[in-house]
Amino acid sequence: MNLKTPLVILYLCSFVMSAQSLSYVDQAVLFSTESNFGTARYVGMSGAFGALGNDMSAVDINPAGLAVYNKGEFSTTFAYRDTDINSSFYGNSIPNSDDYFRFSQIGGVNSWDSFGNSDIYKFAFGFNYSVVNHYNNNYVVQGNSGIPEYPDDPDFNFDNDPDNDINYINVDDQYFYNYTSGINDKFNFSFATLYKEILYMGASMAFHHIDFYQNTIFEESNNDGEGNTMDVRNVEYLSTYASGFNFGLGIIVTPYKGLRLGASYQSPIWYNLSERFEQRRSYIFNGELDPDPEYPLPNYYDYQLKTAGKFTGSIAYVFGKYGLISFDYIYKGFKNTKLKPSSNFIDENLDLDTGLRNTNSFKIGTEWKYNILSFRGGYRIIQSPYNSSASEYDVEGYSFGLGVKFSKRFGLDFAYDNSAYAEQYRFMSAQGADPANLDITNNRFTTSIVVNF
Repeated sequence: MNLKTPLVILYLCSFVMSAQSLSYVDQAVLFSTESNFGTARYVGMSGAFGALGNDMSAVDINPAGLAVYNKGEFSTTFAYRDTDINSSFYGNSIPNSDDYFRFSQIGGVNSWDSFGNSDIYKFAFGFNYSVVNHYNNNYVVQGNSGIPEYPDDPDFNFDNDPDNDINYINVDDQYFYNYTSGINDKFNFSFATLYKEILYMGASMAFHHIDFYQNTIFEESNNDGEGNTMDVRNVEYLSTYASGFNFGLGIIVTPYKGLRLGASYQSPIWYNLSERFEQRRSYIFNGELDPDPEYPLPNYYDYQLKTAGKFTGSIAYVFGKYGLISFDYIYKGFKNTKLKPSSNFIDENLDLDTGLRNTNSFKIGTEWKYNILSFRGGYRIIQSPYNSSASEYDVEGYSFGLGVKFSKRFGLDFAYDNSAYAEQYRFMSAQGADPANLDITNNRFTTSIVVNF
């Protein structure tokens, strides 16, 4: 079993833990969470594409949408993200701001008319690489809880001689730095067909990859009230690598002209994960560095994760060549998230079962065309999976987009997406210490190149 203690307190929102680095429960939720990455058309409509298709990122929601294509298409996408994280800890606020740029999507589809069966009108096959989540972030928290995380002198308080104990119970300052990087991405292969011009049916399989890294630093300055001081610096490194697989099934029905009804299921992702954890702790007593820091050997551990599956119900209306409006409802089964081997994760799986809830989220999007231009907009609310979360911990976002069709074969799409939500990060395990409050705002600019053939 991993020597890194996987303790967690499910506290009102995501990413809350009783140690500086993410626990297994927090990672399970993090690796089950998706961001609004995709083509610029998809992002511009906040991802409300379950009943529409005709977009490479829409296939990730409902593979039946692949059969909506009447010709081949290739698209590639780049995304720029600006993130502001305002941290607050016992009345002290610190603004943190960073920006990131990355390649986020590339894919293509080809469509063929059916031969030999008068009821099957079309076949389509597609491949798409896409980013599911991007983990690059960092922020600083500083303040004074008045509650020491490290009150005991490590040299004297554990030597079975109570007469020489020194208790550093007065807190002078507390500082926490959290840096994360990495990516969650996937390769999706999809197939779809059109039956009697009414029923679109599709299936997909996806191969997932996770590369996640976290570095945390916790520093605390304490004194015992009698002139003795102790400064503690605790550094943790967590690296997690994973590969996984899932499948998707979907249908789109067109009962009469303009109206589209969609339903799809995305299975859980079955991950195999490998972890490396390292911790280093050093002390300064009365201004002098302790010559015996705590540098245990790195620990390695392999385990499995089954994430939440999801159902999407969609309705859209297409106003001929002029525009459309689309609505998606998403039900995600977070309570079915499991860590394995189960005998090693009894407490963690209990926390997942009792601390999480199945979520209800929705997206709405619209697109209107004028000459060579397409104007888009969208809005979404993604419910937090934690049982006790208030509405401010839900992800709320809106988006705008513009498409320019320069010719029948070439176009450019642009999108702006804004999302805002709150989190709490419990980086202290001391009883009575509050977590840090985080207010997070993401601004993302996305550009896609689209080629038809």
